[in-house]
This record gives sequence, C-alpha cells and structure tokens, in this order.
Amino acid sequence: QVQLVESGGGLVQAGGSLRLSCAASAIFFRINGMGWYRQAPGKQRELVAIITSGTSTNYADSVKGRFTISRDNAKNTVYLQMNSLKPEDTAVYYCNVRGIGNLAITYDYWGQGTQVTVSS
Repeated sequence: QVQLVESGGGLVQAGGSLRLSCAASAIFFRINGMGWYRQAPGKQRELVAIITSGTSTNYADSVKGRFTISRDNAKNTVYLQMNSLKPEDTAVYYCNVRGIGNLAITYDYWGQGTQVTVSS
C-alpha cells in the first residue's frame, strides 16, 4: 500500500548540516502524520520529530532549535533539516508515515533508514 524512499544521509562534521528527504507512494491509503525516528547501536529507537497533515509539529527536546521538520503534501514528501549537528546525533534515521487504509484501519509504514554520522 505504501512505499517510502529515504535520502540525504551522510557524514558531516560537528556544527554542520544535513537535509533528509522521504518520499511516499501510497495506494488506497490516506497519509496523516509523517515523522522521523532514529536509532543508534545499542539504543532504543526514539522519536525525533513529527508533523501532521496540517501544521502541527512536535520535536524531541534534544533537537529543538536545531532540527526542522516540513512537509510537501502535493509530493507526499517529508523533510528533516538538521543544523548544528552534534556527535550524539549519529544514528540511522527512519522515516515513518501513519494513515488510514482499508476498513478505516490505521497503519504505520517505515522507510529503509539512512545513516547520519557526525564527527567531532
């Protein structure tokens, strides 16, 4: 029903910036919320930022003021602009979409993940 393709990860020095993109292709599925999660080796996956179909956003405390999530509904694409990157931001970043599918059931879909590495 939904296919997600992530891009934009890479290696950057502390204080630098990266922009992640996630493009969704959906059939018989209405996308509501879109967001970004991250997971470092040996750690739990954690929420980074989410955005609804409207304008509501929410950020993890650790990234507030540094990261910005945005969305292009016409393209079904969500972005994560990451500025002032720190070594502790190093992780695999996963795109997530939530929406309504068959029989009005809510489903979650995940992207393949993109590596972000921040050197000190």
